[in-house]
Amino acid sequence: MTILFAESALMHDGWRKNVRIGITAGLVSEILVDADPQAGDERHAVIVPGMGNLHSHAFQRAMAGLAEMRGPADDSFWSWRNVMYKFALSMTPEHVEAVAAQLYVEMLEAGFTRVGEFHYLHHDQNGEQYSDIAELASRIAGASAEAGIGLTLLPVFYAHAGFGGMPSAEGQRRFINSPDSFSRLMDRCRELLSPLAGARLGVAPHSLRAVTPEELATVVSLASFGPIHIHVAEQTKEIEDCLAWSGARPVQWLMDNAPVDERWCLIHATHMDDAEIDSMARSGATAGLCPITEANLGDGTFAARRFIEHGGRYGIGSDSNIDISLAHELRQLEYSQRILHRSRNVIADAGQSTGQRMFTDALRGGALALGEGDRISAGERADLVALDTSAVPFLQEAQIIDQWIFASGVRVDTVWTAGEKQVIAGRHRKRDAIRQRFQTSMRELLAS
Repeated sequence: MTILFAESALMHDGWRKNVRIGITAGLVSEILVDADPQAGDERHAVIVPGMGNLHSHAFQRAMAGLAEMRGPADDSFWSWRNVMYKFALSMTPEHVEAVAAQLYVEMLEAGFTRVGEFHYLHHDQNGEQYSDIAELASRIAGASAEAGIGLTLLPVFYAHAGFGGMPSAEGQRRFINSPDSFSRLMDRCRELLSPLAGARLGVAPHSLRAVTPEELATVVSLASFGPIHIHVAEQTKEIEDCLAWSGARPVQWLMDNAPVDERWCLIHATHMDDAEIDSMARSGATAGLCPITEANLGDGTFAARRFIEHGGRYGIGSDSNIDISLAHELRQLEYSQRILHRSRNVIADAGQSTGQRMFTDALRGGALALGEGDRISAGERADLVALDTSAVPFLQEAQIIDQWIFASGVRVDTVWTAGEKQVIAGRHRKRDAIRQRFQTSMRELLAS
């Protein structure tokens, strides 16, 4: 048994002092509070639960910072998407794995211990299926195993370029499946995840514009008991197109036509009217918020205050992976609300720490969306983060998460996944080798 001793630990019911955490076979096996450290204990100042990153497109890490050149007209998500297609069409399986491994190292160094990989790059550059239909999914699984991050794989069903079954575009050829080929892909993904400890399998109909109602029902049925993720209401054009197709707004259509419950994660859900906000909150679905990407793409601002007031759950994801930072995602979320409402500390209730409220909310929402636990508790997977507070020894416990998110005095020091130490003194144990392979891949991609 490994024993960690924390002077302070954030438990499900708040901060506790002098906590001894036993780890056996990757799980938390015992917890003692108000305990004395023992010889052989590994000692840390502060330990918190590891956070789930509920929405990632790993291959897009390759284009981080490379879509910031203004075009001849107003830029938007739709012009950014053309750059994304260029990278998607040029990557080999080796590139996909190298980029994903680099990304997962960065996530772990940021304090994320599990990733929800919304994986829609399936086929070769010509759009043909690989001999192994899950070739690229296997590369994602391999990268997650190498980096040591927990994986919730979300194979994406993508069939159409627009609402009403519009034929797919040429730039989407690596994404496209039929219901039959997607079913085979899901079967193969179950096989390749079976030896990967703690891995989860869900399903991701890409968006209402990319699936027909009949295909949506078929794909949802393939999820078994796993999570179901879908992009929805990210841009205003999507709202307009959905209204033209169905007479309903996207979230309204989902609530009226799909079995949305707590297994579902609605990614972005940025543009909702009040009725949609309230019905989504009642459904139990998690809002998958990606504040840095949503700001980068100019998508808009999520109605967090009303959603939370009505009992809505949310988690955070890094989506296009331009800046991998747990703290910055939460900061951007709160700052977006401050700008929207011209007020401070919008997400917290009176007397609450804003950072701690957001951190614990995102823990719960992310865990629900990814099918994993959200607390330091006996029997749970030992996904833990030790924070370095040596620069701010004067802080009280209630100020630690605020300092991490809104200032610069707290950083990630050590990260364990399934009880195995992946990050030490802020550096992933395989950082150098993985980065070298990533840099080689990037040189090849940018030269092509």
